[in-house]
Amino acid sequence: MPKQRITKEMVVMTAFEIARNGGMEQVMVKSIANKLGCSVQPIYSYCENMDGLRRDVAEQADKFVQKYMEVHLDRKDLFRSTGRAYVRLAKEEPHLFRIFISHQRRGIASLDDLYRSEASPKMAEVISGELQISVEQARQLHLNMLIYTIGIGAILSVTEPGISTDEILSQQESACEAFLNQILHDGGRR
Repeated sequence: MPKQRITKEMVVMTAFEIARNGGMEQVMVKSIANKLGCSVQPIYSYCENMDGLRRDVAEQADKFVQKYMEVHLDRKDLFRSTGRAYVRLAKEEPHLFRIFISHQRRGIASLDDLYRSEASPKMAEVISGELQISVEQARQLHLNMLIYTIGIGAILSVTEPGISTDEILSQQESACEAFLNQILHDGGRR
């Protein structure tokens, strides 16, 4: 059997680019083959099924998001810059943002599970130091902002022509202040 010129990496990266430009629903064997300039046979030979290929695309989206966040974080203001970076990601890369937030997360049965899965373990300590609040209060603020930012990012990623980034960032800052005031008033109780 002659060696194929199409590799699995080429298939996955082509599928990723299709998803990035048009959404996961555009990732189809025929569209990948057309973009690669080949028959559908190489795609079928590398991919067990479309679910597996879509998982590979979601993994690429996760890697993209991680790199994006590294580039857009302000190390002197990690907490706020993280939220701002997610908002900008939703605006600049709406298809990838939707893939990132909608991929299956297993083993999540509570908001605590979600927080442990999605948040950096040190962020609550950073927030605690920056805002002079307890680590538990910082953790609750961070969880609230994680949920809020995912929601507002989802809204931003599906609106056309799109809400201005400045308006969203202002709203995000207002939400942070409201959550912080509530946490300080409640003493961190849920």
